[in-house]
Amino acid sequence: MVSKKYKFLLGVLLLSTGAFAQVGGRGSVYDSSVIPAKRMAQQNEFWNSTYNFPAKPRNMWEVGVSGGMFTVSGDVSAKLPTFGFAAHVRKAFGYVFSLRLQYLNGTGKGLNWTASENFGKNPAWNTNLPVGKRYFSPERTNSGAIIVSDHNGNTSATRDRVFYNYKVKMQDLSLQGIVTLNNVRFHKQKTGIVIYGGGGIGISWFKTMVNALDANGNPYRALFNSINPSDYSGRKSILKALKSGMDKTYETKADNELTRRPKLGDNTLKPSGTVLLGVAFKLSNRINLALEDRWTFVKTDLLDGQRWQEHAWGDAVLTSDFDSYNYASLGINVNLGAKSVQPLWWVNPLDYAYDELRNHRNVKIPKNDCNDADADGVCDHLDREPNTPAGCPVDTHGVTRDTDGDGVPDCKDKQLITPTECQPVNADGVGKCPEPECCKNNAIVDKKVDCPCDYPSLSFKGNALTLSADNKAMLAMVASKMKANPNCAITINGYPEASKASQATCQKRLDAIKIYLIEKEGISADRIATNCEVGGGDKNTVDVKCN
Repeated sequence: MVSKKYKFLLGVLLLSTGAFAQVGGRGSVYDSSVIPAKRMAQQNEFWNSTYNFPAKPRNMWEVGVSGGMFTVSGDVSAKLPTFGFAAHVRKAFGYVFSLRLQYLNGTGKGLNWTASENFGKNPAWNTNLPVGKRYFSPERTNSGAIIVSDHNGNTSATRDRVFYNYKVKMQDLSLQGIVTLNNVRFHKQKTGIVIYGGGGIGISWFKTMVNALDANGNPYRALFNSINPSDYSGRKSILKALKSGMDKTYETKADNELTRRPKLGDNTLKPSGTVLLGVAFKLSNRINLALEDRWTFVKTDLLDGQRWQEHAWGDAVLTSDFDSYNYASLGINVNLGAKSVQPLWWVNPLDYAYDELRNHRNVKIPKNDCNDADADGVCDHLDREPNTPAGCPVDTHGVTRDTDGDGVPDCKDKQLITPTECQPVNADGVGKCPEPECCKNNAIVDKKVDCPCDYPSLSFKGNALTLSADNKAMLAMVASKMKANPNCAITINGYPEASKASQATCQKRLDAIKIYLIEKEGISADRIATNCEVGGGDKNTVDVKCN
């Protein structure tokens, strides 16, 4: 029956690992689905080769749970094993730095194997074993009883001893900054192991109890005073004798300073600081195992309920050594998030740069190197105008230059820069400019210009901001009509929804269209207006209308 349960659990883990692994192809610099809307402007600039860096992708959150060994370091020897558990949520803010919010719950125990006699200022013990007059010159009999003498040499009294012990229930909530140490790799694309370290601050609250009384409510006076170290072989045998004679009730409140310190319920409340170091092992793009060691420092000496230093036959002295606790754990972490890449501490930021270098080195040059049929200086496989007239200068795409956009190439244009108001031009590229205002008659004659209004509409998919090949072809048609009618202007209309994000997308699309007509088609900016009209039509359709 047990083996069937283990097989079932193993099967579930393997299925989940396989299913999550399907996410691995997501996150290319060309995958716009993982780019948040607020960073799409940078991504568009990157795609258009006007900015060198792609936008940071949306990445998953990590949630995890862990269990492990919880140990207190204080004045009382720790008693093992004691256990704790923790849960956290973590988010990357870059490829190296991330923040983690973690809750920890642990129980620690301790028991000294050496006896203590100066317990008079410890309320957990002096209420049950009142301390009387101080004596001098202690001597121990063979039975282990302590014989003491006063200043006059009179011997009569025995002094009680205790074996300090405690049980502390500790909880904390901390915010930690974590630095990933090895995901930036120069000779390997990905890694299955991540090493990390960090630190943080938080709040710890704890309650410490002491096992000072037996089941009948009586102090362990007889047990403690009967243990003579000379009768035992060492630490282990003394601890064994103590454990066999004591119960596990921990019924007495330790010195927790509850009357003078901030508290949470019946717990002492203290600020704390944490340092940690860990290593995570990747099982899939969604699941990993983490082995971690975490030290937490608290400004108190009372995690173990003891803060008084022993001095032979003198007053106990308050110590200044603060206690701390350690949590060594093994945890399982799961990455959550739709349309996101895995947490960035698993991603190598050099992946894109190396990919670009490799692709440029592997560009395949057509045979015969660079055929150039029209001798315009641009190879045929890159030439967008394969039949350029001889002697005509061309742009980088092999298209005849037309600086003023009047439809006559520069090599035939006798008026290289014809103002827009002087177009259309004749076959030599010379325009007819209107008379200056000073030379016109006082009477103003209105002339109606018949402008073409059969312009096409442009369509966009989803939240895309770039122009598709179809849209560029339609804009070439619009530019051709505008060049043929130089006195006509257009308005580019978009129809966003009422949200600010939709309106911003609309304006970016219209700006992209306007810039394309100006820079690529040579249309003057003063002939193009833009307008985003909320609710005027389909949000993914842009209309070009005549003015």
